[in-house]
Amino acid sequence: MVSELKDVMLDPRAVTAVAAALAEDVGPGDATTLALVDPSAAATGEILAREACRVAGACVAKSVLECVDPALQVAVVVPDGRDVEAGGTILTIRGKAASILTAERTALNFMQRMCGIATLTGRFVDAVKEYGTLILDTRKTTPGLRAFEKYAVRCGGGANHRFGLYDRVLIKDNHRRLWLGGDPDRLDLAVAAARKAFPALAVEVEVESVAECVSALRGRPEWIMLDNMDCGMMRECVALCKGVSKTEASGGITLARAREVAATGVDAISLGCLTHSAPSVDLSLEWSAV
Repeated sequence: MVSELKDVMLDPRAVTAVAAALAEDVGPGDATTLALVDPSAAATGEILAREACRVAGACVAKSVLECVDPALQVAVVVPDGRDVEAGGTILTIRGKAASILTAERTALNFMQRMCGIATLTGRFVDAVKEYGTLILDTRKTTPGLRAFEKYAVRCGGGANHRFGLYDRVLIKDNHRRLWLGGDPDRLDLAVAAARKAFPALAVEVEVESVAECVSALRGRPEWIMLDNMDCGMMRECVALCKGVSKTEASGGITLARAREVAATGVDAISLGCLTHSAPSVDLSLEWSAV
């Protein structure tokens, strides 16, 4: 899994977000460091995990540090996608102490958030491993930080749902209610209309009942989202969809319930909690030599 991770800092959106985060924090200058720290002083620091976690964002922290001072020597000890124990070193940094201090909080803010997402994702992945069910994120991300948060999901062993509104058609109940000239109960016709408008995109339909699932299946969408269903109804829909459309369970699925949902045979479980409710991991930067 680790070897397949694409460095998020290759995404131009991520580069822009790092620059914006530094501008927000540093402003016209790091007043405390400028007042108290010798600009020529050198130091060695380490970013440490204060609790066991799945690492995500080490590459981002490295980019933050190097953006502040390209002369800093930053080494990733535990790469993204790997686990680290409490007290373990994730990164080491050598160079001007003032530069490290200025970059410290922004680097940690990105990493703490991303490690939290990766760690929670990993728990869901482990819970459904027996069934090979895909764990997917959603668009419930922090505005401006989606590239980082979806990358963190991949670090945790999950996969990304659509990145935005532009890369998949997802027909939800609110779309059906506003479908001009269309029958909201003929989901197959909605699929056909979406395919005509965007023939290159996969089409997914959200359904809330077996009857809606049958209606959608006539249009043979790539995916059918089983929204807020009990497991009995999910099993019935999974059987209907077999060989026609892939199935995605969604809606209030907790870690305690994930295995039970996976056992219904769904292809994937999508979880907004991965990105909107993951607790940040406790990390710190400590000096090892000054």
